[in-house]
Amino acid sequence: MEPGHTPFEPDDDQLLDAYSRAVTRAVERAGPAVVSVGVGRPGPVGRAGGASGLVVAPDGYVLTNHHVVRGRRRVVVGLPDGRTLPASTVGEDPHTDLALLRVPEDGLAAAELGDSSRLRVGQLVVAIGNPLGFAATVTAGVVSALGRTLYSQSGWVIENVIQTDAALNPGNSGGPLVDTWGRVVGINTAVIAGAQGLCFAIPVNTARWVVGELLRHGRVRRAYLGVAAEPARLDRRVVVEHRLEADRCARVVQVQPGSAADRAGLRPGDFVVRAAGRTVRGPEDLQLAVGQHPPGQPLQLFVVRGSGLLVLEAVPTELLNRWVQSG
Repeated sequence: MEPGHTPFEPDDDQLLDAYSRAVTRAVERAGPAVVSVGVGRPGPVGRAGGASGLVVAPDGYVLTNHHVVRGRRRVVVGLPDGRTLPASTVGEDPHTDLALLRVPEDGLAAAELGDSSRLRVGQLVVAIGNPLGFAATVTAGVVSALGRTLYSQSGWVIENVIQTDAALNPGNSGGPLVDTWGRVVGINTAVIAGAQGLCFAIPVNTARWVVGELLRHGRVRRAYLGVAAEPARLDRRVVVEHRLEADRCARVVQVQPGSAADRAGLRPGDFVVRAAGRTVRGPEDLQLAVGQHPPGQPLQLFVVRGSGLLVLEAVPTELLNRWVQSG
């Protein structure tokens, strides 16, 4: 080294490769909105660290999993600045394992919600939460698969679940899964016990809809059709003849007597190909179309019966915590 020269000192950006920069950017943007959720009295933040939550509005609204707060009379939320505040429950939705809380505080850092429909398999994602009580823990991985289905504890099928290999442990429940820009794409909810890298998150598009319902009604109002269905494929000639969008559909296997489906004329053996303006490629699509339809409002169903295409109109009732297979 020539006299007068000092050793080269790399700056922070040069010390980080592209992967590291992506993860740190995501954490810096989303981390301030991640809180801990637990049971107890206001006090040190560690006493609130049973699970995780996400601030979704600056005026104190916090999203977490339903199973975290189910049956809990006292819930507290630990903020990143060390404060612990009592929380009230705005509403719960066991069918998607989500719950909305509120703490008496304004001006909180709120998360930016992304668009889970734009996720791609292999995309880098970051999970932030409080696994096993270790606050503000970060893990990274990829989107392993999309379109998974999980049964909630109520027996309802949660559609379009995100599978990731970002490590999750007890306590991550209710925390966010974010993209490399720190936008929330999912709410972490489940781990397959005994498996490696099989972790799941509820898509943020579902969570956004649930939050809206809880704010407006204090509960999620879902329509109930009264059918059980199974996946099926249509004959190619039927698809071509009626210009259908897909050859996959939902085959009705049972119709509950006196239900909206019964009154509309649905029969076992019918193939439902479209419901509420949505293409039906299986029972999950049918449940999603019916479940997000306003109860008491007419719902149009396109049904293949034999070789013909029928248009039926049903008026679904409200789902009242009953176990259903399709809608």
